[in-house]
Amino acid sequence: MHTPTAPRRDLVLVGHGMVGQRFLEAFHERPRPGWRVTVLAEEPRPAYDRVHLTSWFSGTTEDELSLCATEFIAEHGIELRLGEPAAAIDRERRTLTTAAGRTLRYDALVLATGSYPFVPPVPGHDLGGCHVYRTLDDLAAIKAGAARARTGAVVGGGLLGLEAAGALRASGLHTHVVEFAPRLMALQVDEAGGLLLRRKIEELGVTVHTGAGTEAISAGPDGRVRSMLLSDGTELDVDLVVFSAGVRPRDQLARACGLPVGARGGIVVDASCRTADPHIWAIGECAQAADGRVYGLVAPGYAMAETAARQLIAEEGEFKGADTSTKLKLLGVDVASFGDAHGTTEGALDVVYADSRAGVYKKLVVGADGRLLGGVLVGDTDDYATLRPLLTGAPLAVPPERLLLPDRAGAGPAPLPDEAIVCSCHNVSKAAVRRAVADGNTSVPEVKRCTKAGTGCGSCEKLLGTLVADELADRGVAAPRGLCEHFTHTRAELYEIIRVKGITGFSRLIDEHGSGEGCQICKPAVASILAGLANGHILDGEQAALQDTNDHFLANIQRGGSYSVVPRIPGGEITPDGLITIGEIARDFGLYTKITGGQRIDMFGARVDDLPRIWRRLVDAGFESGHAYGKALRTVKSCVGETWCRYGVQDSVGLAVELELRYRGLRSPHKIKAAVSGCARECAEARSKDFGVIATAEGWNLYVGGNGGMTPRHAALIAADLDRATLIRTIDRFLMFYIRTADRLERTAPWVARLDGGLDHLRDVIMNDSLGICDELDELMCRHTAAYEDEWAATLADPGRLRRFVSFVNAPGVPDPAVRFTPERGQIRPVRVAGPRREVRA
Repeated sequence: MHTPTAPRRDLVLVGHGMVGQRFLEAFHERPRPGWRVTVLAEEPRPAYDRVHLTSWFSGTTEDELSLCATEFIAEHGIELRLGEPAAAIDRERRTLTTAAGRTLRYDALVLATGSYPFVPPVPGHDLGGCHVYRTLDDLAAIKAGAARARTGAVVGGGLLGLEAAGALRASGLHTHVVEFAPRLMALQVDEAGGLLLRRKIEELGVTVHTGAGTEAISAGPDGRVRSMLLSDGTELDVDLVVFSAGVRPRDQLARACGLPVGARGGIVVDASCRTADPHIWAIGECAQAADGRVYGLVAPGYAMAETAARQLIAEEGEFKGADTSTKLKLLGVDVASFGDAHGTTEGALDVVYADSRAGVYKKLVVGADGRLLGGVLVGDTDDYATLRPLLTGAPLAVPPERLLLPDRAGAGPAPLPDEAIVCSCHNVSKAAVRRAVADGNTSVPEVKRCTKAGTGCGSCEKLLGTLVADELADRGVAAPRGLCEHFTHTRAELYEIIRVKGITGFSRLIDEHGSGEGCQICKPAVASILAGLANGHILDGEQAALQDTNDHFLANIQRGGSYSVVPRIPGGEITPDGLITIGEIARDFGLYTKITGGQRIDMFGARVDDLPRIWRRLVDAGFESGHAYGKALRTVKSCVGETWCRYGVQDSVGLAVELELRYRGLRSPHKIKAAVSGCARECAEARSKDFGVIATAEGWNLYVGGNGGMTPRHAALIAADLDRATLIRTIDRFLMFYIRTADRLERTAPWVARLDGGLDHLRDVIMNDSLGICDELDELMCRHTAAYEDEWAATLADPGRLRRFVSFVNAPGVPDPAVRFTPERGQIRPVRVAGPRREVRA
């Protein structure tokens, strides 16, 4: 029997941004016979991630930002026309004309044209040197402009404005932010949060002007931007301006063909995202939703895209508004806002926690009936993923102050009801996560693929992992413990496999104990294990390809693409000749120098091809690598001890030098910091370190498992009044046990807390040999000390290794013409500019 073929229908999507791509994904989640899909993209590239657009300045490539794989387009037979926007719509004939003159017919038309940046019509807004911050092409223009500028200004202190300010600052420009509202991020944070945000941003060297508008922009003799006049009378000397004063819906196509638009713009749609024309839908920032709002965030756009897709495939669904919560890092400052952050709901009450010393502000807005209505977090947003899903309309299960205070208890994800939204980008509830686990998705990557949770902004990934683990535990299923999708073994298990079987390369390890080709998680982790087991130089053979960016060049990459040089200075003890050598090198290579909290001297601004020449002089002067680039021992800080201090009771400097030389180059799951104090006055701050030693009249007290950072933790006393030999043997075993058993990127503080039995168990293992492994731990440390060689000295002796220290931009003998040096607080600092490289001294 002949089955009639479904008539072909034409779907045209205008706009291929994030929302347009999400529409295509939702539309093709089930087979769609009979539809021919054409996509018109204004930009010359497929959809890319605008949420993380600023990462392009720090090296993220267009391919890494891309949201649309070539195979997706081919698999679904989509005709994607790049660089060909729509020009006009003929609703009567149901045709659309493109800018290239082509005419397309449609049975369904979806408008996802997004928005355009609003540029205030101030005099001079169109001068050379004025930019907007919206697309990759905009960013490329800003980068080119920053290369010949010294001072930049951003008009607008909202989300994108602060992102743009971060980009200018990272490009080496002195940066101003001009915001008409009385505070930064006025839509997201309250007055107190805005004040803290301003203070933290100004501490970074950015000048903030609030309550001021832009009156005029003036040109210099070259016709380009020279200055800005603000409404408060301030005149700024600037040579680059970025407008980030909001956006407007791109609704011109709709206006021209007679579709209704909102009073303030936006194509009017109903709850199904359909316009007044039954054949046309509008989604994302170009649309005014049924509630009268134009949403300017990706999460509502995704929800509208999914609604329109369901309508086209004859499924029910309405757009009922969406979560407008935001969490991001602006100029290095963590900021989050969710729900009714300003407490506009009648009867709303504020619960506030503020620590101005630590730069943390947290506020929850709670209803009179105990419901969580919203919140603001500045300086510490770790709780965002847990707090935001509590906006369910149900009374909180715990007092709200317990959700804010440090080291709180009972505020984890367990109290979340099933209807709580875990991922706001894709509107994924806790119930959906539970269903995904019940359907056999037993790992976070599997749940992400199934639900799309965690694939948007990424702020929910930590909570997602906890929920998956809890759901598996409730079902009596052991959660996968593997290092990544390529290994079912943990890092600790891989360490033992490599050690026992004598494996010396990643290829053999993954062939015998893993699958696939590896990833950015397992390769560096295995590289660290191999290096920790003294498996040769990290830049030799296969190991070289496994290293992180920093290890790859034996230096830390900094903002702007330059590198830091950090020689080891054990115990902070340095000779006058050594100081002179460092000073001469910094002077000759134009490096910025800084004395660190770890008693070393950092030098910043080195080019890749300069690194060997710098290190040749350092090595010849007796210096060696400080391993600031590696997951390894950094420093052993010390006070001056009994040699100089009238309170000192032991030689803290001598011990610090001995320990640093003993553990130098020791590769580990994370960086290790240590300190030795010569008396109980604790000037070296030993109890904030991974391991710390404090002198007593009888010997040495040993503390382990401390660290600083956003969640500082004091180290705990593991043994008291140890003699020098016992102390060193105990530290040896502590470090090797940590290296053998810790997870990837796990500091000693959470590792000690995670141990079954905690500190008591650790003491039994390394001091009482309760597991019978102390001889192995001792042997591993002996192997390390015997095999140690300075990585830079070894690199300089090998022409093959040296060949990697060349870049196409900074080729030998051809200095980068886009780098010049400007003074910062009396020292030379590199800035990307046009023209030859030269030194400018303060």
